[in-house]
Amino acid sequence: QVQLVESGGGLVQPGGSLRLSCAASGNITSVHTMGWYRQTPRNERDMVATITTNGRTDYADSVKGRFSISRDNAKNTVYLQMNSLKVEDTAVYYCYTLFEQGSALRLKNTWGQGTQVTVSS
Repeated sequence: QVQLVESGGGLVQPGGSLRLSCAASGNITSVHTMGWYRQTPRNERDMVATITTNGRTDYADSVKGRFSISRDNAKNTVYLQMNSLKVEDTAVYYCYTLFEQGSALRLKNTWGQGTQVTVSS
């Protein structure tokens, strides 16, 4: 059983900042790509940012220059620093992890429970 536990969501005013954290635990042999996705009632779950084991990052155009993803491989934890937040950033944010488990031939993936980020004045 592999779990992703998220924290750091909340209510913030436009222009403010939040830092999300996601810690992976359980039977994980090796963590590969980790990332953050977000979803609103009107939209499907979209990629916000991803980061590979070696630190290569990718961002959605809408958050470039404002958000920063990082990871601590020793702790199997991924972070999302969100600055200059906008009302349109309001969404449920989900952590994602791609990983190896035991001798499985194919990589597996799992999602966090989601954490609410609300940007409002």
